[in-house]
Amino acid sequence: MKKFASLIAALLLLTSSQAAFSESLTIFAAASLQSAIERITTLYTTHNPDTQITCNFDSSGTLKTQIEEGAECDIFISAAQKQMNALESERLIDPSARVNLLENKIVLAATEINPAKIESFADLGTDKLTLIALGNSDVPAGMYAQEILTAMGLWDKLNHAGKISFAGNVTEVAMQIREGAADCGIIYTTDAMTHGLKVIAFPPAMTLKTPVIYPAAVISRSSHKDEAGKFLKYLQDSEARKIFESFGFTLAK
Repeated sequence: MKKFASLIAALLLLTSSQAAFSESLTIFAAASLQSAIERITTLYTTHNPDTQITCNFDSSGTLKTQIEEGAECDIFISAAQKQMNALESERLIDPSARVNLLENKIVLAATEINPAKIESFADLGTDKLTLIALGNSDVPAGMYAQEILTAMGLWDKLNHAGKISFAGNVTEVAMQIREGAADCGIIYTTDAMTHGLKVIAFPPAMTLKTPVIYPAAVISRSSHKDEAGKFLKYLQDSEARKIFESFGFTLAK
């Protein structure tokens, strides 16, 4: 009898906790946004205590695939236009609720100690480099890195020499650098800041022609479109902007 009473009490508690939230949102966001988005959602729910927010952070390519496979999601924030464009072509996002939200910068980064003494992108083609960490081809930071290294004539050379360590998202790239598993890596300035890494160099002129823009959009099948639209506007508000800027992002022009 006591076990039955405890079960009833637990069910009532679960029901009441669910009822406490009149709105719920699920946000899929690029891994490089995790620290900023977590702080922003905490602030947003302080202003809107009836709203519950769940976040899923990973590479933009992985998140895109999850959305295509039917994962529950209300807002998607990608680290590149490619993944968002694909979802729009499949009518999985609402184009009227799509914005270019943020801009970031790609850098070559290492630990403060920098044991390999890598000082520039040009050093990647020398014997100084043992291993560089990059994102996979479906990771925007990896796409940008490939564009830069291809323009420099280094992509095939590094691949053939086995000098690239690939990672599933940009956070994993940063962790490989920080833990010394790679001499250096190509990441965002924001990740260098978040993970305490040293920015060695920015890409040489004209090697990266793709703007590093983060688009955001409401998912077409979202059942919380009004709240999702409200949150998307909040991401562009001054309060959210200050948080983004504190992590090294700038608002997209």
